[in-house]
Amino acid sequence: MKLTLEHSHPLEKCYALTSLQYQGRDHLVVAAEKHNQCLLFDTLGNLVSTIWEGPGGTMSLVPIPGKDGWFLATQEMYSPNDSEQAKIVLVRPGDTGNWTITTIAEIPFAHRFDILRTTHGDYLVICTIKSGHDHKDDWSHPGKVLSYKLPEDWAWVDEKSPISFTVIADGLYHNHGYWKGEKDGEESCVVGSDNGVFKVEPPLSPNGSWTVTQLLDEPTSDIAFVDFDGDGKDEMITLSPFHGDTIKIYSFKDKQYRLCYTYPHSVPFVHSLWAGHLDGKPYAIIGHRQGDRDMLAFSYDGGYQVETLLTDVGSTNILQYDREGKHYLLSANREVNTIAFYRIEVQHESV
Repeated sequence: MKLTLEHSHPLEKCYALTSLQYQGRDHLVVAAEKHNQCLLFDTLGNLVSTIWEGPGGTMSLVPIPGKDGWFLATQEMYSPNDSEQAKIVLVRPGDTGNWTITTIAEIPFAHRFDILRTTHGDYLVICTIKSGHDHKDDWSHPGKVLSYKLPEDWAWVDEKSPISFTVIADGLYHNHGYWKGEKDGEESCVVGSDNGVFKVEPPLSPNGSWTVTQLLDEPTSDIAFVDFDGDGKDEMITLSPFHGDTIKIYSFKDKQYRLCYTYPHSVPFVHSLWAGHLDGKPYAIIGHRQGDRDMLAFSYDGGYQVETLLTDVGSTNILQYDREGKHYLLSANREVNTIAFYRIEVQHESV
């Protein structure tokens, strides 16, 4: 695999990424971890609009299904030591290129969040990285997973209706990792923490209960899934422990995840993670933020193979997208303050 830089844009402490349908076309949104901008790009990497100049502190960006240009975002979640004022905002495009930003919930330490769609409605799911602290770098107050059943009509935002959250899971230390999946039309999510990896499934009916199932009893910072070996069961890729230096892959056998591969090199502050298919072949792309700050590609051909794609980029988050039949990668290269748009070239074996 080869990554070729096609376009870049400076943004200090760039962090959160998402794809967004805006004016009927594919776009990309990037926001900063610290006090800085949120920017809208086309898929060529051209800047289309500055959505906000601040306050930043954005850990997650989530498009709203069926709403052109609408998305949710965290703001003022600047770091685990500076996030008591964190909130979730609704962002809507105006008619003259301006953007309306409305706070819908104040949630201290809100880190990852998402919208899960079910056959009976949509749920907002929020993961708090912790619930409080007594001093700097205090992790003695564990995080939670919260939910809110979204009304069908978003008019409730303008009416400033209060949001009442349900606690799905509690006691999760370093509650950092998040992944969303879909099966049979129902979406669920997986969260990673010091307590391990947990699958979180929405109710099957309007009056049903959430289901939380532990998948792995290992401290985990981030997770993703893809079927590397083609056996019909997704492998689990983990980055561990919290902001750690280890990449592991687990296969699902005998009704549980079993370790099948550990990357033999230390990758300090491993953080960005994407898993999926390129030209029909499964890959995981992973970046780390300290040391050599590499971008690595993992694949499988009778055994796990690793390619170093880039060095000294320090990626925090990555997003794969397609344009005109070709593969691209958007990366928030936070450690070099650069938003980078790469073309992905998959080297095919000669026959």
